[in-house]
Amino acid sequence: MPAPDYVLKLRKKIGTDPLWVPGVRGVVMDAGGRVLLAQRADNRQWALVSGMLEPGEQPARGLVREIFEETAVVAEPERVVSVGAVGPFTYPNGDVCEFLDVVFLCRYVSGTARVNDDESLAVGWFGLDELPELMAGHLTSIHRALAPAEAAHFEP
Repeated sequence: MPAPDYVLKLRKKIGTDPLWVPGVRGVVMDAGGRVLLAQRADNRQWALVSGMLEPGEQPARGLVREIFEETAVVAEPERVVSVGAVGPFTYPNGDVCEFLDVVFLCRYVSGTARVNDDESLAVGWFGLDELPELMAGHLTSIHRALAPAEAAHFEP
């Protein structure tokens, strides 16, 4: 995943040391009950669309931007599903990140799902009974998003 410019500037100062980053993840559902997934280029794993927020960017707007940038799909966030810390993750270049992860349930609005940048190898819609093996925590995010609406999940 290409890092935003502000992260690259921070990396020049701190090297590969752990970095706390605000992130978003979307459970995008279409009218047929399928979920949008992307196969990540960095680790080849299937995952929900996710990304890093820019400084000052509202989480819902940042997620809409990430979904479109990565998949050419326009989605509308409907509610916050969960908020939590995930990681640490060590990237192939040695950078270590931990994320404050805000997960949203989103509704498909328009667009044809396709690989729209270099962050994904494949993109597609999957029925809940045909999901590929997903990155850790992503299946849990799907289950929480599809459960009856309640307050956002968080760890006490």
